[in-house]
Amino acid sequence: MHRRKFIQGLGMAAGGAAGLRLTPALAEKGGKGPKGSGTGGEPMPISPLILAPFNEPLPIPQPLAPSNPATWTTLPGAPPPGPGVGQQSSRKGTHQIWTNAANLPGFPLVDPIIYQIKLQVGSHSFTSSPVKDARDGTIKPSLPASTIYGFNGVFPGPMIRAFYGRPALVRFENHLDKNPLNLPRGDFGDPELKFLTHLHNGHTAPESDGNPHHSPLAYEPGMFVDNLYLNWPPDNDPREKQAFFWYHDHVMDHTSENVYKGMVGIYPIYDPGFDGGDETVGLRLPSFAFDIPLVFADFALDDGVTPHAGHGQDGLAHPENWGKTFFAHYVRDGFVGDIFTVNGKAFPFLAVKRRKYRFRFLDASVSRWYEFMLMQGTPKLKSGVQGQYLLGGAEQVMRFTLIASDGGLLPAPLVQDSIAIAPAKRREVIVDFTRYQDGSPTGDGDEIYLTNILTMRDGRKPDGLRNENVPVLKFVIDGDELAPDLSQIPPVLRELPKIPANLDGLVHRTFELQRKGGLWTINGELFDHHVPLALPKKGSGEVWTLKNGGGGWMHPMHIHQEEHRTLSRDGKPVLPGSPDFSKEDTTALDSGEEVVIFRRFRTFTGKYVAHCHNLIHEDHAMMFSWDIVP
Repeated sequence: MHRRKFIQGLGMAAGGAAGLRLTPALAEKGGKGPKGSGTGGEPMPISPLILAPFNEPLPIPQPLAPSNPATWTTLPGAPPPGPGVGQQSSRKGTHQIWTNAANLPGFPLVDPIIYQIKLQVGSHSFTSSPVKDARDGTIKPSLPASTIYGFNGVFPGPMIRAFYGRPALVRFENHLDKNPLNLPRGDFGDPELKFLTHLHNGHTAPESDGNPHHSPLAYEPGMFVDNLYLNWPPDNDPREKQAFFWYHDHVMDHTSENVYKGMVGIYPIYDPGFDGGDETVGLRLPSFAFDIPLVFADFALDDGVTPHAGHGQDGLAHPENWGKTFFAHYVRDGFVGDIFTVNGKAFPFLAVKRRKYRFRFLDASVSRWYEFMLMQGTPKLKSGVQGQYLLGGAEQVMRFTLIASDGGLLPAPLVQDSIAIAPAKRREVIVDFTRYQDGSPTGDGDEIYLTNILTMRDGRKPDGLRNENVPVLKFVIDGDELAPDLSQIPPVLRELPKIPANLDGLVHRTFELQRKGGLWTINGELFDHHVPLALPKKGSGEVWTLKNGGGGWMHPMHIHQEEHRTLSRDGKPVLPGSPDFSKEDTTALDSGEEVVIFRRFRTFTGKYVAHCHNLIHEDHAMMFSWDIVP
């Protein structure tokens, strides 16, 4: 039976109140499933307590080196003659637009930079700290490493440092069937070891978008795909340029499992001469070693006694998995862990100079929303609190200057006390470590904590501000002297694209995210890659209304292919000075909220998707197909 049919049958049988999935073992025994902790009705482990936090340096991603195709077994095919005719790519036919496409205005006639990334089984350690077993209080010298499925076998995966005007071809190869170290694979992750890779949210043709509407069968072990990223804005309009993409797995029904198992990579994209990664020219934003991506993800580590009760799991405890990543694939709410990590490490520190830094925030969690503040205080171990530590005596001491959202640079910087971020969204900030918000100077050895102030006890939605200040990353001031700093915070960043003066004559569509019969739906329908819910014309613009059907859930709604502009939220127009006054690819929908957006459909034709980026919801059918037609 196809898994969608299985989910539908189970959900309708369970009714709208529960929708709890039974494991095959429990179903055979006539069981009702384990009593839960509020996360999908299923129990969650208490992760081993990390006893020496903030002693490991923050891993800082380094650019991936280009690959030499002459070393490949199968070369990328040469492009056939003729403008706009694509290069052959495994299983995907031809690219709609190759990089010598003279029919695109302003497109550079250059060959792409070529990269090779292998999907591999790997081993990952979240911390080297001693840990305390929450079951019996015994101290262990360290955690065991967890097995991941990662891009090049690491988490987070490689950073591709991209530039507008320099297209990139990335070969993704599936080697997940190989396990030379005989690492234990655990009981989650796509059971068929398939992958799709989505560059979120590159302006990309469907054949390189990695979406399950275009490629529902995905790529099996031994297969590869050449994804072409043009690094070119729609209509060659500089106002459409962005700043920070990421890439992740997008296999239908198993995206949450594969992303949680490690399939995450980052793709900052620079605009040479304007925001080009050089603080001596253009906008002169902090650059070089002072431009640092921060990838946030939460995890649960096995306590050895909690049953593995998600889909495809056996309903039993697994003591042999103690300290390794635990996952359950819930139907109902979502998945949140109690260990917070930054760039793959729990509770790291970063030594910073007394100068300005640019931080690029990415929420790569399956379901968790965050809200960050810069605070001082004393970390105190608090068993049972998600994040394990609270910041005693917490006090805000610095502010952020917000400069970019998931759609790129804002029109102007915004000074913010806190930065809220939903799954899949990005926020870019500048932090000035020379002085505190009261004007007093920082000093050598001072400690400032990036602190999450938003509690979220289950995957349904954040609980709100509950005075649980969880330190996530420690900054340590390195030196008393001011460091050389040629960067600036300019008063103007990037102008936004124009919106048509008359929107009434455009096509209007409404998409409502709902619970129906215990299932996640959009407009009352489960995802069906054969049935598009919208057929916008190439070159057109439309007005879409995104509605959260209520029920106490929050949904980060992501639409592939182009960014959109938010026109109103709950009937109130979005005004300058609001973080919504920007381009976005993911709309955060609060419970019962209604957001109206304007978006265009340019450059390509073909199949795309839109879905909730609470990845549990996406995997359980909260996604719809749409096609751009000629």
